[in-house]
Amino acid sequence: MTAITTTLEMPRPAAAKVRILETATELFYRVGIHAVGVDRLIGESAVTKATFYKHFGSKDRLILDYITAQHVRTREHLDELVHTTRDAEQTLNALVSAILADIASPTFRGCPFINAASEFPDELDPVRGVISRHRDWYTGFLAGLLQNLGHPMPGDAADELMLARDGAMSGAYAGDPIAASAAFARVAERVVLDATAAKVEHTA
Repeated sequence: MTAITTTLEMPRPAAAKVRILETATELFYRVGIHAVGVDRLIGESAVTKATFYKHFGSKDRLILDYITAQHVRTREHLDELVHTTRDAEQTLNALVSAILADIASPTFRGCPFINAASEFPDELDPVRGVISRHRDWYTGFLAGLLQNLGHPMPGDAADELMLARDGAMSGAYAGDPIAASAAFARVAERVVLDATAAKVEHTA
């Protein structure tokens, strides 16, 4: 008797669709979203115009998929940090190290979300909606780590750490990456020390 599979499997995206999105991800981040036209995307993805429009319909749809994919990638990365570290302090330290490693990369061009926001000034644009939800989630993730760490004001500290991260990524790309990285590391260290001091005071 043939077994019946009850688990539904999501179909894998077509290779051409994946290739277009990967090409867009590289070009949008390196060159800029508005600077890359559909013809260039089609040419560098090695697909036909018909294939491009079959999978995305328009460049606007591709842009939304690009920025959404950046959020999913970030979320998966932070989830992996949580599962590969022993506690909130180690997770936060690993996150800071990952940000510093990104800044030091020769392909670093700043934060993709801040870059995208600068190209879409209309707050009602769907792209800005994805960016806003991403930033809310990211700040909430930091607040959760800091709460687990015992910080007395995890929400405020998360806002401070997020702002320091934004400044480091923007400042590193526009100016001195070494100075920006050092400043961010100092802020992160102080936030952790504040939490540690509060925990010691609470248990004293």
